[in-house]
Amino acid sequence: MTCIVCQSPLSAGLSSWHHTCRNCAYESAQLAVAINHAAEHAKIDEDARETSLKALRQESFRTIVALTRQFAAPHAHTLLDVGSAHGWFLETATGAFEAVGVEPDEAVAAKCIARGVPVRIGYFPQALADGERFDVIVFNDVIEHIPDIRSALRNCHERLSPNGTLVLNLPSSRGLFYRLSKLFARVGLRGPFDRLWQKGMPSPHVHYFNPVNLTKLVESEGFELRHNTEMEAVKVEGLWQRLTMFGNVHRVKAALQYVCIRWGLRPLTGLFPSDIIVCIYRKR
Repeated sequence: MTCIVCQSPLSAGLSSWHHTCRNCAYESAQLAVAINHAAEHAKIDEDARETSLKALRQESFRTIVALTRQFAAPHAHTLLDVGSAHGWFLETATGAFEAVGVEPDEAVAAKCIARGVPVRIGYFPQALADGERFDVIVFNDVIEHIPDIRSALRNCHERLSPNGTLVLNLPSSRGLFYRLSKLFARVGLRGPFDRLWQKGMPSPHVHYFNPVNLTKLVESEGFELRHNTEMEAVKVEGLWQRLTMFGNVHRVKAALQYVCIRWGLRPLTGLFPSDIIVCIYRKR
């Protein structure tokens, strides 16, 4: 196995499915994807998931839309949201762009369509018409789930208009919570590490980047960095639901994590790199 960023050999990580690059710090996971598998979706409390994420995502999306409008070409009009999930980004972007989403999870996409959100069911780029182009393509917590990420980036380059804009919003391996999860995993407490990789969920993470190795990868596929920033990774609102939404969670352990995060770690987050980064690129 070799690193997708710098082609160095990957080293064994903190689990049989986890590998790291000692040269550029890229991390990968060999975890199975099970989108649209009913048995896997049954493990998730979708109502709790929506409660846990909505406030944080909507606040972040308002910032991302404003940054996209700032750094996109002045004439940029059309926007594609890849992996549009519950449609919150599409709703936020309405008014700033003519936006449409692509979502492979049929149940989630159907709920969006029922609300009148412009979503196509399927994968990128197969769900697009031949020759269809966009001024902006956005991935919100999606690119880290795509196994063949280079192919995805090449398709973005092909489907973007000249001087088009690519926006990537994703977890960062430099974040405080991720680094702590690795520390805990080394002493046998694997729960936080597995959770941040979304192990056992229908669409787990298969990559973890930092801003430097991510940009090296994206620029090698015909883009140039315009702007990068960090976003808030944790809000108190919805935190309990986020800790308990998947599987048979031990309530005492979840309560201890809640106390540690809310009153121990969250006040310190401003002193360390965030677990969420947003990088904006221009098509060369």
